[in-house]
Amino acid sequence: MINLFKSFNPLNILWLAILVFVLRMGYIAEAPDKLQFVFVEPFARLLLPVGYEYALSPFENVCLAGLVVLGQAVLLNFLVNKYNLLGRSTFLPSLMYVTVTALFPQFLILSAPLLCNFLLIWMLFKLFSFYKGDDAKSTAYDLGMIVALGSIIYLPYIYLFLAIWLGLVIFKPFNWREWISGILGYVTVFFFFAVFYYLNNRLGSFYQIWAPLGTKFPNSINIKYLNYLVLIPVIIIIGLFLFHFQKNYYKSYVQVRKSFQLLLVIFIIAGLSFYVKSQFSLTHFVLCAVPAAVFLAYYFAYASRKWFYESLYLLLLISIIYFQFNTF
Repeated sequence: MINLFKSFNPLNILWLAILVFVLRMGYIAEAPDKLQFVFVEPFARLLLPVGYEYALSPFENVCLAGLVVLGQAVLLNFLVNKYNLLGRSTFLPSLMYVTVTALFPQFLILSAPLLCNFLLIWMLFKLFSFYKGDDAKSTAYDLGMIVALGSIIYLPYIYLFLAIWLGLVIFKPFNWREWISGILGYVTVFFFFAVFYYLNNRLGSFYQIWAPLGTKFPNSINIKYLNYLVLIPVIIIIGLFLFHFQKNYYKSYVQVRKSFQLLLVIFIIAGLSFYVKSQFSLTHFVLCAVPAAVFLAYYFAYASRKWFYESLYLLLLISIIYFQFNTF
């Protein structure tokens, strides 16, 4: 399958769609009677006064989530090929994204973090454009607005604001106006949000929006470790990616090196921001799927032993499907 997606063939989109369905069959068979879908934070419910959480049946929920993942996979593939992050045009980023977003059952349903991946991919288009852009002020302003929109959908997304400043550090010489532009973009969205609160006589509670950011980082998390065995093939592949990337690091274009630095930063920020939500949920970590998919795609793009990388990917697929039917 890896060899099939190494080539840049538009027909691979059809195979992607089939894989999206296959990776969701197990969950559809075992899905609960009801699935809740909340795509805005509680403080934004004034914008959506009607009840919608259970408007979709579990089957509709999972199928719509599959379509969302397929669309995001195609966008991510276009992004990686546009900026030549793999050194060649392939469909591997889309394949890896579809695979990574099926790692856990919580990834297979519609959720606010999953929708935020559209915004994250949009941010990456703009962040990567810093490298050749002469004036990044307008781009930073747009990025601030995107982060603000993401915060309304899913509050932990606010930490992706750091990616704007770190992107400026990585790609551009220091210019304080560009740094301020990102803040102004974020404030613009919430200024109009504050006006909406004022018109609804709720301005007093507007300041409580950011209260969860004061939550202390947890000292321990109660998890069932056996449910995470599916990550073993992923960890192996990421380790192989790091090995291959460090060998090719200085052979790569400067923009490619800087882009991977930014992706690593985003991966870390997205992973560590889970604590903002009082209840631990694996759903949050679907935000890590975008950079993780690029890392995995890089390894498979440069892997040379067909029997090994095909077997490794097959092991990953089998693990995903197995753990959909077996929880510990």
